[in-house]
Amino acid sequence: MALLSYGFFFSRSLFDDTYNTIKSPSEGLYKEKGSKFLAFAYPVRTVDEVKAHLDVLRKDYYDARHHCYAYILGANKEAWRANDDGEPSGTGGRPIYGQLLSADLTNTLIVVVRYFGGILLGASGLANAYKAAARDAIEHADIVEKTIDVRYGLHFEYALLNDVMRILKEYGLSPLNQHFDLDCSLEVEVRQSVSVRFYDSVALIRGVKIDIVS
Repeated sequence: MALLSYGFFFSRSLFDDTYNTIKSPSEGLYKEKGSKFLAFAYPVRTVDEVKAHLDVLRKDYYDARHHCYAYILGANKEAWRANDDGEPSGTGGRPIYGQLLSADLTNTLIVVVRYFGGILLGASGLANAYKAAARDAIEHADIVEKTIDVRYGLHFEYALLNDVMRILKEYGLSPLNQHFDLDCSLEVEVRQSVSVRFYDSVALIRGVKIDIVS
């Protein structure tokens, strides 16, 4: 049965299919005893995007003492990293990561660039400064809720086109990467909470092959 065959695919509840991220880059700032902590938040989806943003900031702020950062990736927050960039262990990346968790954000990178002011802040002072800078960047960000979608590929003969399109209309879906000929194919993104029901609806049309693209 379709429900059993594809049940393993969903690691979250079928009704828990949203996540929070930021809509666009934002900035924050915190100052303490002459030191400046410049925070930069970015929406990201891959580690390569993270690296690209870090490369730009390290080039633009080449004279800064540290570039600490943290990121979380994936709808399930399955990938993350916190980096202290030479600060005492746990005083830079971890506080930034903690603010991402507190705001329930994923697919988000925050980098805090530090300019040393000549006065040591101590471990607790550093942790508080990185935390405050990251929080300020989040407070200036536009947080948005996105849905977790499943992309299906459908393959069928042209005679079944009307039946397939009827189901897409029923679910309010638009076809992607469509190709209509004697043999037809299209892709469609379906919100996870209704994806199994959609799969079962399509599977009732004899002659339609449906599989998960991503």
